[in-house]
Amino acid sequence: MTRRVFVKLMGLFVLLLVFQTVAMELVLRRFVEHSAGSGFHFLDRELLWAGLIAIAVALPLAAWAASGVTARLQRVVAFARRIAQGDLSARLDVSGRDELSAMESALNQTAERLGQSFAEIESRRHELATMLDSMQEAVVAITAEGQVRWSNAVMQKIAGTQIRAGRPLIHSVRDPELLACVRAALEEGEVRSGRASSLAPGRIFEISAAPLPSGGAIAVLHDVTQIEAAEKSRRDFIANVSHELRTPLTSIQGYVETLVEEQTPNPETTREFLGIIHKNASRMNRLTEDLLALASIESPDYKLALQPMKACALVQDAIESLGGIVVDGELDLDSAGAPDVSVMADPDAMNQVFGNLIENAVKYGKEGKRILVGARPLENEVEFFVQDFGPGIASEHLERIFERFYRVDKARSRESGGTGLGLAIVKHIVLAHGGRAWVESELGSGSIFRFTLPPAPPRHSHEEPMPAPVQAAIADEN
Repeated sequence: MTRRVFVKLMGLFVLLLVFQTVAMELVLRRFVEHSAGSGFHFLDRELLWAGLIAIAVALPLAAWAASGVTARLQRVVAFARRIAQGDLSARLDVSGRDELSAMESALNQTAERLGQSFAEIESRRHELATMLDSMQEAVVAITAEGQVRWSNAVMQKIAGTQIRAGRPLIHSVRDPELLACVRAALEEGEVRSGRASSLAPGRIFEISAAPLPSGGAIAVLHDVTQIEAAEKSRRDFIANVSHELRTPLTSIQGYVETLVEEQTPNPETTREFLGIIHKNASRMNRLTEDLLALASIESPDYKLALQPMKACALVQDAIESLGGIVVDGELDLDSAGAPDVSVMADPDAMNQVFGNLIENAVKYGKEGKRILVGARPLENEVEFFVQDFGPGIASEHLERIFERFYRVDKARSRESGGTGLGLAIVKHIVLAHGGRAWVESELGSGSIFRFTLPPAPPRHSHEEPMPAPVQAAIADEN
């Protein structure tokens, strides 16, 4: 009971005493007037009536005061229940200036501050969730009981609809390494690392699970699939280069040792051995040049001298400049037609692309006695192709044929002097131009190597054409 409420009740009590005093005064006055004949029985009856009248007046007043205080306290209880249920917008109607009103005002301020605090916490939680969702790593938080507390968008994408808040982690993911790391973080309170390979098909994740101060644990999964693929590619590349260099080096070393140890060398044998040594040295030289070319193309510093060029001019230039290769191979190199549209291309790079494709067609398409080079316009690009009519390529080789050192027929490729890098160089040059390269083939029907180039942007109408002498000078330089 507050001080002011107590004062009010005391005031009512005083009023009741004053009322009773007045009533007693009236009774005593009448008693004096009738004392001679009525006696003390009259006094008892008057006192009884006075008490009854006082009670009759005091009870309604007390009930009215109590009902007012009770109603206000009930509003406070209802307000407290709404706050407990999470309705921080609840407020009390403040009326009066007593201490109950002061308490109601203080409760309203508390609710307002709680609302502001929760809004700030929710805003920060939303910001944290947004940051975690924007991460490339998958993140999942686990309660002390092993249930999923929260997971970001990347983790949900990996695990699918199986992972959701409140569900045990063991029912959401099946990777034993992830479950073991989380279990160790929960039970031992230590940071554990591991590698998950069965969480998603074809993907590898590095796991880091750590305990949380408030209980539970958090696991972060970093996708290292591309890193592993790059490392494997690097190892394979080194192994392939070592193998490709070891074969000619071994041959050169063997023939040189034979010549050195021969005290009376036969001129014919010496000439034959020197020819073999020269052939292997040339092969090593071609391999070195292709490796340097591929390294240059894959380098971030690789720059193309792009310029608008007619598709028909590129095809015709390839036929004219590379015709000697076909003549030596007793093949016909013909044009399959090309549109009179411009593409953005580097002339030197395109000469290397067509050279590698035509040389590849000469090596593997001799049986067809013919090679076609052409182009055709597509919706947003121009497609070029080199077609041979040889034995073709089996379907299982088509997706890998542009890989470095990948050969369909290894024995035949080495016999013809191939390095296994020509098609890889073609692919990377075309990619550098913003195009794509692929092959279409069926056994017995030959092969068609295709690549695309982006079209040249249209010239603005306000641009004046170059004078004829300038065009001639540029043509002479090319």
